[in-house]
Amino acid sequence: MRNPFHQILGNNLVANITNFTVWFALTFWVFLETRSVFATGMVAGVYLVLTAGFGFWFGSIVDHNPKKLAMMGSSVVSAGFYTLTLAMVLLEPEGAFKNPYGAYLWAFVFLVMLGVIAGNIRSIALPTLVTVLIPEDRRDKANGLVGMVSGIGFLTTSVISGFLVAWGGMLATLVLALCLTLVAFAHLHFVQIDERRAVPEPGVPPEPKRVDIKGTIAVIAAVPGLFALIFFATFNNFLGGIFMALLDAYGLSLVSVQIWGLTFGVLSTAFILSGIIIAKTGLGRNPLRTLLLVNLITWSVCCVFTIQPSFWLLAGGCFIWMLLGPYAEAAEHTTLQKVVPLERQGRVFGFAQSIEQAASPLTAFLIGPLTQFIVIPFMTDGAGADAIGGWFGTGPDRGIALVFTVAGFVGVGVTILALNSRHYRELSAAYARAPADAGEAAAESPA
Repeated sequence: MRNPFHQILGNNLVANITNFTVWFALTFWVFLETRSVFATGMVAGVYLVLTAGFGFWFGSIVDHNPKKLAMMGSSVVSAGFYTLTLAMVLLEPEGAFKNPYGAYLWAFVFLVMLGVIAGNIRSIALPTLVTVLIPEDRRDKANGLVGMVSGIGFLTTSVISGFLVAWGGMLATLVLALCLTLVAFAHLHFVQIDERRAVPEPGVPPEPKRVDIKGTIAVIAAVPGLFALIFFATFNNFLGGIFMALLDAYGLSLVSVQIWGLTFGVLSTAFILSGIIIAKTGLGRNPLRTLLLVNLITWSVCCVFTIQPSFWLLAGGCFIWMLLGPYAEAAEHTTLQKVVPLERQGRVFGFAQSIEQAASPLTAFLIGPLTQFIVIPFMTDGAGADAIGGWFGTGPDRGIALVFTVAGFVGVGVTILALNSRHYRELSAAYARAPADAGEAAAESPA
């Protein structure tokens, strides 16, 4: 793998740690300031809605500009919003951040989140740079390294943000974020990347620089089974929203908040281990098959990891889930990098990000009330408690556990259907037929 790729990975690691530390710190700080669960839930909702909404536009930015310029631009935008919100902290009217419904607080939250979301341009540009910089037969391993960087960022963020908020609140967080964002910008300026952008053909008008959702849909539709892959990932995220909504509540029903926080930090090392393994072994000849087999294992684990109220069973299941998650992401990226032309990859990755990310918050918003008002009573003193409570257990925590178990069985069923579907066979065949450098074909001529 070429040196520029490793430099870009390191640069993205710094940027990811910076932006996600701001997000985590904002969530912690808002709760400490307002003592409102509603407020912290809204912070998560704002992040996910903005991620889903901006994906289409960010994909177009990546396709219509040099990737390095797009990434540097994301740092400039993030730095601008962090500077603005730092000024809001310094000029805060007395008690303005204490009111969970106050306009000043929510203007601050919205602007901070825009700074964080601007970093998502990097998450779209990075897989397209894998296509440019890495030979096709090693892209799966490179995608494994990308997953490892994400894991390191996730683990580091969970540690840094808590200490920052405890030490200096959002003032310290934003000062550090602004400094690291400028460091990432300065470093990336000196990284040399040969993007081999295509030369326009004589007499052919240049493609308009706009959000071309219709054209992106046409590109996806031209590859048999590609829509099915994106919607399968969307369905997985839809079920995965259950983890977002209920995992912390279930974990805290078994152990203290200190033990649960430490456990989650330790389990996050699974992301790093997974990235190392993928970087060494790759994903096999058919990454799509790897993706589906990994999903079959993870949803099977979901069927049983809450079957009894055991902390060790829960921890083991979460470890397997986190270990295999990067396989699914790397397999999806590797497939898209081979079957989608490079000049369209940014928009396709952005489209996938928007569609897939929209699913988790929808489930998270729906599953909380459903669990609270239907499933928990069902397993506390309702028909469920009478039918299976003798061996499954009863009470609110077992109601949450039942939701995980049912989600696991649904996930297993859908994955088995996908493995036996026509769409799976068509996309596997399209991947096998695609030339080794199909993704680079449009960029072969040096600019």
